[in-house]
Amino acid sequence: QVQLVESGGGLVQAGDSLRLSCAASGRTFSTYVMGWFRQAPGKEREFVATISEGGGVIDYADSVKGRFTISRDNAKNTVYLQMNSLKPEDTAVYYCAADYVKVRPKPRYWGQGTQVTVSS
Repeated sequence: QVQLVESGGGLVQAGDSLRLSCAASGRTFSTYVMGWFRQAPGKEREFVATISEGGGVIDYADSVKGRFTISRDNAKNTVYLQMNSLKPEDTAVYYCAADYVKVRPKPRYWGQGTQVTVSS
């Protein structure tokens, strides 16, 4: 089945930007709804953003609206999360997600996660 591999995480300062990538296996990538979730230490995993199969329908958590942008390139089997104006509270492990219909409340497939740390 589909395999998801995140990259692009790292350590940045508050106010900086970071771009995460999620590479998916298989030639049916364009049939999946994709998304991003994150999990901070001691907290539940929470929804961040989602994008429809063709990229026409997008939704964000209130906490990241205006700062984060989700996009996808179906020719490259890749979904991205552009994160601007990063805050310390954005510090978390970020997970790529895929599902045939919807990634909320629980997606069918998860990536392994990539660490994002924002210092103040």
